[in-house]
Amino acid sequence: MHIDQTILQFLKDLKANNNREWFQQQKKHYEAIRSDMKLFYQEIMQNLNQHDEIEKFKMFRIYRDVRFSHDKTPYNPHFAGSFSRSGKRFRGGYYLRIRPGESFLAGGFWAPNKEDLFRIRKEFELDDGEIREILSHKDFKKHFGGELRGEEVKTAPKGFSKEHLAIDLIRKKGFVAVREFTDEEVLQEDFMHKVDAAFKALRPYFDYMSDVLTTDLNGVSLIDEE
Repeated sequence: MHIDQTILQFLKDLKANNNREWFQQQKKHYEAIRSDMKLFYQEIMQNLNQHDEIEKFKMFRIYRDVRFSHDKTPYNPHFAGSFSRSGKRFRGGYYLRIRPGESFLAGGFWAPNKEDLFRIRKEFELDDGEIREILSHKDFKKHFGGELRGEEVKTAPKGFSKEHLAIDLIRKKGFVAVREFTDEEVLQEDFMHKVDAAFKALRPYFDYMSDVLTTDLNGVSLIDEE
């Protein structure tokens, strides 16, 4: 299955006519497109399960919650879905957004809780060699440019030295790999294959982070064996 021009055109039209009156007139068209996109995301999940273990798939609503937003437009002019990895041992998740001119996929840890964030930072403080090796691997560099994105503190988190050699990683508040796509790439027949190849390239990173987040600094498992 692949994404055709009618899907991107609908999203372009929605962005230009982001109001309830227009959307109601296009409701049947939207529902047909949404059905196709749900099948597209479900096929991505099937592919993911060939090389990972996915516990949950979520396709995000097109309706925006505008209660606390300065932007009062009622609809998201994109389709988006997330895929959560299974169980206590498999940490992290995948994400894919389709939006004209702004499509991208991502994987990692968007906003880890304070315990996980501290554990990750301590691991990087102790030894950043393994994560550097993963980020510099040719497959990770091919798909994600060899870097992690995420919000950062300005200097160093409390309790960490701003002079530490791994401070570029330690100061992060999120650890996400991102790959962007042009509209031309999204419309290509092999787009789903490109998405799966990029997600597959994340597996060593996820394996490493899962190991970090399920052990203490001595490498002792924090998960009760069943």
